[in-house]
Amino acid sequence: MALLKPEDRKYTTPEDICMHLGDEYDKFCGAIVPPIFQNSLFVQHTEINGVPASGYYYTRDSNPTVDIVERKVAALEGADGAVCFGSGMAAISTAVLYCVSAGGHIILLSTSYGGTMEVVTKFLHDKFNIEYTLVDGDSTEEIEAAIRPNTQLICLESPSSIVFRMQDLDAVSAVAKKHGIKTVIDGTYGTPLHQQPLKHGIDIVCHTASKYLGGHSDIVAGVLSANEKIITDIQRTDRVLFGGIIDPHQAWLMLRGMRTLPIRLKQHGENGKKVAEFLENHPKVEKVFYPGSATYSQPELFNKYLSGTNGLMSFAPKGGQEAITKIVNSLHHFQHGCSWGGFESLCIPVPYSEVKDHGETHRVLRLHVGLENIDTLIADLAQALDKI
Repeated sequence: MALLKPEDRKYTTPEDICMHLGDEYDKFCGAIVPPIFQNSLFVQHTEINGVPASGYYYTRDSNPTVDIVERKVAALEGADGAVCFGSGMAAISTAVLYCVSAGGHIILLSTSYGGTMEVVTKFLHDKFNIEYTLVDGDSTEEIEAAIRPNTQLICLESPSSIVFRMQDLDAVSAVAKKHGIKTVIDGTYGTPLHQQPLKHGIDIVCHTASKYLGGHSDIVAGVLSANEKIITDIQRTDRVLFGGIIDPHQAWLMLRGMRTLPIRLKQHGENGKKVAEFLENHPKVEKVFYPGSATYSQPELFNKYLSGTNGLMSFAPKGGQEAITKIVNSLHHFQHGCSWGGFESLCIPVPYSEVKDHGETHRVLRLHVGLENIDTLIADLAQALDKI
């Protein structure tokens, strides 16, 4: 099942969890890499009180390969369990739907990921009359002031998309519990290695596993972590009915990616810090958005909640959209493409005309700093900036 087992508790460090938790070598004939259970059903000779003796009967519900990945993520998060999905959007959509019902109200960050915004502001609002209020998220007082009698969910993303704004998780979760409201957070940026929101009172943590958890730009996946009741409810009801479970082969590739997560994330962070420092000191750069950098606007929250950073950032060059277009067309090692969290360096103009942050308006370019040679990457940015 998706819940942690008692024997899983002996693994206490991220490295040991990623390398060995759940692999059960004796169970799999001593194989150092667990097999892919690429099958749709599991036949049974006996049942115990109506439950298949093996614990498995149909992959839409659960699968041994998927379970290994889920147990690893749960242990990293400090959760009772986890459930994997075929995409990050399937994961966050399921989490939101689990928490709300028709006629309810959601508090949502104005800087949330675009897909999450559409689920709440269009799909749920238009089809199920679920109301919403957009907040900046800088102030817990602002969030509490947005609460209504029918508020059922506070949906967070910390750090948030594009401008990487953070929320005070302890304070927000305390407010939510006082009013009997569920909390969901998209924690993809921090990964379970650098941030564990459940330890700060958040109810459900979502990750797009296509990013750093996979790490090789070859899977699309998502995962939710929570306490035993929530995970059991979602696994047995929401995920089964929506059919959102990850494919066993994708789960195996995610497992492969997690083996190197600690060392990959460390290198992404080192490269990211050097690129951010270069951009912050460049005369043609107006503003850099990068958690933990010298100019980051929320150092207290970064130091409180994040134990590290990665390769994702945004920056606003002087010259606006014309400058961004010229930079993108001049870069050689930063490929023009969406997504992030893989081995490769990427750039993409933010798909909105303007980004607002603390009363300022910017046109920004998002970068993902990969695992290439850092001198090569900085030289690539330097020559592109020279052209504006």
